[in-house]
Amino acid sequence: MFEDHNDSIYDILKSAPNIDSALLMELRETFIQTGKSLADSVIDGDLLNREQLLKMSAAYLDCEYEANLPEYVPAEIAEILDPSVALMYGVIPEKVTDHSVTFFAVDPFNGHIINDLTFKLNKDVSLKVADPDKVEKLLNSTYEDENASVGELLGEIGSGFDVKEDGASDTELSDLANQTPIIRFVNLVLKQAIKDKASDVHFEPFEDVFRIRYRIDGALYEMAPPPRNLAVPVISRIKVLSNMNISENRIPQDGRIKMTIAGRPVDLRVSTLPTAYGESVVLRILDKSVVNLDLEALSLPSDIMSSIRDLVARPNGIFVVTGPTGSGKTTTLYSALREVNQVDTKILTAEDPVEYEVDGIMQVAVNHQVGLDFSKALRSFLRQDPDKIMIGEIRDLETAQIAVQASLTGHVVLSTLHTNDAPGAVTRLIDMGLEPFLISASLEAVLAQRLVRRICSKCRCSYEPSQDIMDVLDVDPLEIADKNFYFGEGCEECSQTGYKGRIGLFEMIIVSDAIRDLINNRAPTLQIRQKALEQGMRGLRDDGLRGIFDGNTTIEEVLKYT
Repeated sequence: MFEDHNDSIYDILKSAPNIDSALLMELRETFIQTGKSLADSVIDGDLLNREQLLKMSAAYLDCEYEANLPEYVPAEIAEILDPSVALMYGVIPEKVTDHSVTFFAVDPFNGHIINDLTFKLNKDVSLKVADPDKVEKLLNSTYEDENASVGELLGEIGSGFDVKEDGASDTELSDLANQTPIIRFVNLVLKQAIKDKASDVHFEPFEDVFRIRYRIDGALYEMAPPPRNLAVPVISRIKVLSNMNISENRIPQDGRIKMTIAGRPVDLRVSTLPTAYGESVVLRILDKSVVNLDLEALSLPSDIMSSIRDLVARPNGIFVVTGPTGSGKTTTLYSALREVNQVDTKILTAEDPVEYEVDGIMQVAVNHQVGLDFSKALRSFLRQDPDKIMIGEIRDLETAQIAVQASLTGHVVLSTLHTNDAPGAVTRLIDMGLEPFLISASLEAVLAQRLVRRICSKCRCSYEPSQDIMDVLDVDPLEIADKNFYFGEGCEECSQTGYKGRIGLFEMIIVSDAIRDLINNRAPTLQIRQKALEQGMRGLRDDGLRGIFDGNTTIEEVLKYT
């Protein structure tokens, strides 16, 4: 219940008479470790019942609470909203007057609902809090025709969408994109992606098949492929939503969609790529309710967490996070910046593009078409009197030089690099052309990270791994003598995958005087790594063992990513 609003539920629970601060911290720790929401934790632990928590939520939101929903909604009230709009916002009208409308909402914490529907209906809009499961059930029964499954919808669509991309005019493509079945199909695909907590949706046209795949917890899953003739209208629909040039299919395009899906505000980054059989489109889902921008939620080892807090609180220096695409680097940097996001601290970021909007931080999206790249943005930042600066990625020598200059003139600079491990970041900066003495003078620490899938807590069970696997893992038999190993059997909760959610693996180099000497002498990566290990650094593989022994992930996941 309201599992995507743990911060608000945390504030609500502070006023609960039988939950003291120590118990509240314990509940929050359970959420961080297992992903189980605070609302579910207090209900399952008999600390509050469902109705009590709903009443407290209503008081927190300054809304009325309704225990009993009607069995059905009269047609004259239901028709105030198009079915697609009602399903998109997750609302059902309860009372309509000439000047106002009251809705039950699946997610009353979503602040966009009132603003958007007030504008859409030109009436005063208010929300009532009710059991979200009951609201969703009433919503689906009221607008059930619009809530068909993908299979039912495809059956209705049939043929009639045969068109060649190259031979269609702008008007034809636009007409196709705005046909009701296509709109419903795209909305349904996106709704399913949000429900499954996918990070990306891939629309891929091939010669005889149109594939749609979701990336969930780092792995790709394919949905039942729709007819090949839907490729052009579906991709045209996405281009219309993201304000792209609908008739241009020869060059890649980038766009952005902001919309509410299944009652939640979602940001979508859109990328198109011309291929032999039409345009391939990938949507990156930036769902703020899924990403917890809190250092406590990143499964960081306590020593690394305290080091990050120390680094961002310093008056100057460069802190670099490395790892492959999709390893959570930006999330770590945002979480670090939130630690110092106070009224007395000026924070500027340059990103490509801005992924998550954070109150109190000035965020700039780089725009290569008008010449605003990272180096130009960073140079301008120095004239804006900042305290902390985040630069999306150090890609070239000019950006690296300005980052060093910013650090040496009294700014904390956070950035990312694409390297395989923490020691490799130093070599990468030298390869760019940065002088070693500048790196040693400004670089304070490098954090390398990977994301591995978390074992589903509902179907986790222990087992004895084979000797072959243990040989590959390369651990001391005495070290694992009393350890348990786990895997997920697969259940409905995790869609039979055995995994639900992800955790991070980390290794961190704190640049000590000994390492500064190695940098100045252009020592190879291996030598820097050896010195860091001597000084207490845990490698990614060692941190993976921590995840295995804690029962959070499997041997296979750790071997795959380290």
